[in-house]
Amino acid sequence: MDDVPGSMGTSAGFALRLGQTIFSSAALLFMALGGQFYSYTSFCFLVTIMGLVIPWSFTLAFLDGYSVLVTHPVRQKGILFIIVIGDWVLLTLTLAAASSAAAVVDILLRAEGSVCPPKICSRYLLSTIFAFLSWFLSMASSLFNLWLLPSL
Repeated sequence: MDDVPGSMGTSAGFALRLGQTIFSSAALLFMALGGQFYSYTSFCFLVTIMGLVIPWSFTLAFLDGYSVLVTHPVRQKGILFIIVIGDWVLLTLTLAAASSAAAVVDILLRAEGSVCPPKICSRYLLSTIFAFLSWFLSMASSLFNLWLLPSL
C-alpha cells in the first residue's frame, strides 16, 4: 500500500497539521486582541471552535511528527476512523464559525457610523481569514485521511 501524501503519519500530514495549529492559534489570538469580541455571538463561536481545533490539531501534529521520526505511520483502521470522524466534525464547525464571523465582519465594515474602530475591525477580519486558512488545511488533511481509510 502506497502512502497517500498528506495522510496520517506522513511529513506532508505533519505540515498540514502544524499549519492548521498555527492558523487556528493566530485566529484565536487576533480575535482575543480585538477587544470586545464577546459582544458578538458569532465571534464567541469562532473563539470556542478555535479553542477546540488547537489541541486537536496539535495532538495530531505531534502524532504525525512521531510517526515520521520512527518511520512507522498509523495504519490501524479504528484509530484512523476516529481521526476522520473528529476531523469532519471540527471541519464543519470551523467552516460554520468562520462563515458566521465573516458575515458579522462584513456587516460591521459596511455599517454607517462607527460601529467598531477600524483597528479592531481589521483584527476581526484577520482572525476570520486565519480561520478560513485553518479550515482549508483541515479540509485537505481530512480528505487525504478519508482517501486512505478504504485501503486499510
